[in-house]
Amino acid sequence: MECICDQCAAGDSGGTGACLKDLWIFDHFTESQLQELQTIGLRREIPKGQLVFSQGGVADELFLVRSGRIKLSKVNEDGAEVTLDFRKDGDVLGEDLFSGVETYPVSAWAIEETITCGFNLGSFQSLIRQNPEIGLNVIKSMSNKMSSMSSRIESIAEVSLADRLYSVLASISKEHGLRIGNTYKLPIKLTHEELAFLVGAHRVSITKAMQALVAKGKISCKDKIITLNNI
Repeated sequence: MECICDQCAAGDSGGTGACLKDLWIFDHFTESQLQELQTIGLRREIPKGQLVFSQGGVADELFLVRSGRIKLSKVNEDGAEVTLDFRKDGDVLGEDLFSGVETYPVSAWAIEETITCGFNLGSFQSLIRQNPEIGLNVIKSMSNKMSSMSSRIESIAEVSLADRLYSVLASISKEHGLRIGNTYKLPIKLTHEELAFLVGAHRVSITKAMQALVAKGKISCKDKIITLNNI
């Protein structure tokens, strides 16, 4: 079958080989149902610096990043904007709309020229009304996802904060960082408040976890630029 993303992102040169049909939510879809999904595909070309969606905006679209890079940020209660994550080609945005989320919890900005493919919620709901079996298959996929997440939460509870923080830093570094020998240097400056959001901990706890990682020689930090050692 022709890739869904090749159809809705026609003309995209380079980028990822990933496709929406490989997303967990479509695990139980039949060949014919995936073909129906092609009919609602959307392609978007997003200039550098443009807002993809805003915090508090209606959550009504699913995106697969075909090429480019997107920054996720959140404005906290005191009005400060905090960087939470980055998404590159092959990553998906907006999966939460299948869980009934009505608004986006974060804002997304294109920090490079970006191409996405995906579909909006209204079109997907229309597809389900025409073919209720699609809705049942989505429920099956979500049940499996919830079971998997429960297992992950149980394992995370047993890991120290310093190890969780190092895991997050390693993940960001390997996807976005600069490799120099056995080290990875993060391309951006991250405050302890931003790291707290990423790990799900208090800022004070992050400071202690960073100190522990530095003491163990696992990371070094200069001018707020973090380097992971001996990866």
